[in-house]
Amino acid sequence: MKKQTIDKEQDINMENEAAQEQEAQGAESQTDTMTDAATEDADNVSAEPSLEEQIAAWRDKYLRLQAEFDNFRKRTVREKMELVERGCEGAWKAILPIMDDMERAVAASRKSDDVEALRQGEELVMKKFESVLQAAGITPIECVDKPFNEEEQEAVARFAAGEEKRGLVIDCVQRGYKLGEHVLRYAKVVVGE
Repeated sequence: MKKQTIDKEQDINMENEAAQEQEAQGAESQTDTMTDAATEDADNVSAEPSLEEQIAAWRDKYLRLQAEFDNFRKRTVREKMELVERGCEGAWKAILPIMDDMERAVAASRKSDDVEALRQGEELVMKKFESVLQAAGITPIECVDKPFNEEEQEAVARFAAGEEKRGLVIDCVQRGYKLGEHVLRYAKVVVGE
């Protein structure tokens, strides 16, 4: 019996030792798990930027965006100025040959006494100039013997012309021009009373 008791005590001791080992292993694995979790939390904290870093990043983005917009605005203004400066370039190029013709006409008038030839040359230059204006969409405002229209004409004088000419344009002092439907220059006219 004593032997059985000793065997039982040994079995109980062995079971206790096994249980203690299991507890030690469980505590170790729990400690390892807690250590791993603490390490992950530390990694997450270091992976997420701090509030100051986020503020600095947003401030940098804002400053870059503001600078980019300022550059865009300056570039747009510069392009518009160039467009205004060069917008009439085609019209001026079309007028230059007429200037050349005028120079030739002046030079010819100094050398020649033939008035009829000079008059024909002036008429040719005038027709050429009218064709350039017409190609640009500029048309003269026809107004003589038509009712006075204050949207296209400016009355510079009134003239007693009788009942049949009352309200009509009698004479055009300075021709007016339109670009499409827009008045470039009002016609200066004499209106009948």
